[in-house]
Amino acid sequence: MAKGKKKLEVVHLVCEETGDQNYTIRKKSGGEKLKVKKYSPRLRKHTVHNEKKK
Repeated sequence: MAKGKKKLEVVHLVCEETGDQNYTIRKKSGGEKLKVKKYSPRLRKHTVHNEKKK
């Protein structure tokens, strides 16, 4: 019997310093929250972005 696929959920990456939602990604549900260093256009440098659900 085939296993069901895990559904992807839409997640926004929010800048810690400015609070801007700069990136939108799809990831599998569950697991730990993402904490990724990405480029912030407003500050024009790389900052830490946290996961926030839609």
